[in-house]
Amino acid sequence: MADLLVLGIETTCDETSAAVVARSPSGAGHVLSNVIRTQVEEHSPYGGVVPEIAARAHVEVLDVVIAEAMRAAGLNFSNLAAVAAAAGPGLIGGVIVGLTTAKAIALSTRRPLVAVNHLEAHALTARLTDGVAFPYLLLLVSGGHTQLLAVEDVGRYRRLGTTLDDAVGEAFDKIAKMLSLPYPGGPQVEQMALLGDAHRFAFPRPMLGRREPNFSLSGLKTAVRLEADRLAPLSDQDVYDLCASFQAAVVDLIADRVRAGARAFRDLVGCGPTALVVAGGVGANGAIREALQRTAVDLGTRMAVPPPELCTDNGAMIAWAGAERLSRGLTDPLTISPRARWPLDPASTGAKA
Repeated sequence: MADLLVLGIETTCDETSAAVVARSPSGAGHVLSNVIRTQVEEHSPYGGVVPEIAARAHVEVLDVVIAEAMRAAGLNFSNLAAVAAAAGPGLIGGVIVGLTTAKAIALSTRRPLVAVNHLEAHALTARLTDGVAFPYLLLLVSGGHTQLLAVEDVGRYRRLGTTLDDAVGEAFDKIAKMLSLPYPGGPQVEQMALLGDAHRFAFPRPMLGRREPNFSLSGLKTAVRLEADRLAPLSDQDVYDLCASFQAAVVDLIADRVRAGARAFRDLVGCGPTALVVAGGVGANGAIREALQRTAVDLGTRMAVPPPELCTDNGAMIAWAGAERLSRGLTDPLTISPRARWPLDPASTGAKA
C-alpha cells in the first residue's frame, strides 16, 4: 500500500496554514511541507485577535499559502488521497474560509474531504512526531482550551478535567495585557519571567490538591491584578517579578492537576497512560515543559511534546488528523457545516471546553 498524502488547511484563529503530510501503512508520519502565515501585525494594535480582521486576512492569503505548501511538497492535487480542513472549533469566520476552500479543492479534484476537529488535531500530533501509542493522557493547553483527556483511539476521547473559567493561555494573555506587554502576550510573559524573582509574590494556586482534575485561573489572575494595582506605577523589576511569580503559580497548578488527571485516567481506563502528551501553544513554554517532564517521570511514564512549530496552530496537525481518520475510512460529505464550538468528548457537560 502507498502512503496516504493529505493536504491540511488551518484557519481557526490567527494563523493561516497549509501543509502536506504522508502517513505510511505502518502508521508512521512525515511532514512534507508546513507553511504558516501569522497575523501578529494585523492584531497587535488591538492587543488581541479581532475576528473580522482574522477572517479577512485568511481570505487574502490562503490560496497563496496552499500553493506554496503544494510546491514545497513537490506534489499536484492529483497526488493527494484527501483534503482535510479544520471545521471547528474556532472563530467562525475563519473556519468558514478554510472549510469552504477545502470543499472547493475536494470537489474540483474529486478527492475525499475530511472535516477535522481542531482539538483532535492537537490531540493526535504526538503520534506524528513521537509515534505515541494509545491510550495516552493528553494535556491540551492553548489560548482557548485547557483540558485533560484520555485519548483511547482516533475519535475516542474522554474528558477527565477542564478549566472552570479561563484557559491557561488566555490567562497568560490577560496578564500580559494587564502589564502592558506587547501582543502576543503569552511568550512575552515567559520572557519577562526569566528576569524576575518567582518568590517575591505568594500568589494562590487554585484547585491545588483537589481530587477532580479541573483547573481554575480566575483567582490567580485577580491576585496578580490586585498586586499590580497596589504597586502602580510599576517598575521594570515589578513587571519581571509579577510575571515570574504568576508563571511559577501556573507551573505548580498544572503539575498538580496533571497528577490528578493521571489518577483519574487509571480509574477510567484501567491502566496507566503510555505517555503524557502536551499539546497546544502553551506547550511551547519552557518552564511548563520542564515541570511536566519531572511530573511524567514521577508518574512512571514518558512525556511527548511536539516541537514548538507544531504546538501552535498549523496545517500539518490538520493534515495528520485527516490522514489518521482517512486510514480508518472516515470522510465527510461536502454538506458538512463549520462549527464555532465542537467538544472532543460530546458526553462532557458544564465547565468551559
